[in-house]
Amino acid sequence: MELLLVRHGLPVRRELTSGVADPELAPDGLLQAERLADYLASEEISAVYVSPLKRARETAAPLAKRLGLTPVVEDDISEFDRNSSEYVPIEELRGTNDPRWLRMIRGEWEEGHDHPDLFRKRVVAACERMIERHPGERVVAVCHGGVINQYLAHILGIQTQLGFFYPQYTSIHRVVASREGLRSLSTLNETAHLRG
Repeated sequence: MELLLVRHGLPVRRELTSGVADPELAPDGLLQAERLADYLASEEISAVYVSPLKRARETAAPLAKRLGLTPVVEDDISEFDRNSSEYVPIEELRGTNDPRWLRMIRGEWEEGHDHPDLFRKRVVAACERMIERHPGERVVAVCHGGVINQYLAHILGIQTQLGFFYPQYTSIHRVVASREGLRSLSTLNETAHLRG
């Protein structure tokens, strides 16, 4: 079977004093979602899984509509900071040397974020469940950069907290999974569909 892990499109920046930020897609993110749908619509896809967070659901919506599929919400592919009161695109944090970025690269996790070990375990378990449910099929899971990093690191045998690479917005990462348990990475950061 083939599992396509897709990072959500570009979301808006949202910082709240309380509550969960859970931002929607920015206009560029909506365009990225449409291009993703155009690109994958010709592939034989059996199911679309999606994180419960808005940015992932909105990214999956055009593809699911085109394929005539109802997205399956999978809570365990939501991001490590799913309950955070703020969402600032990582490029902004990195570009300004924001203290939050510096804490992340030092491996200091914020209160309210999932512990790295628990996050990795839930992500790997969720991906393996999707694989198990769809032998011989192709499945799309629209999720988050941290989720993609953790599952691919698991496959490659890499230990990482923050991640070992940067998944582009609406990038595709293909994993080929055999019934015997072999997992291999077919593509990483596939973005040709985003060229305008």
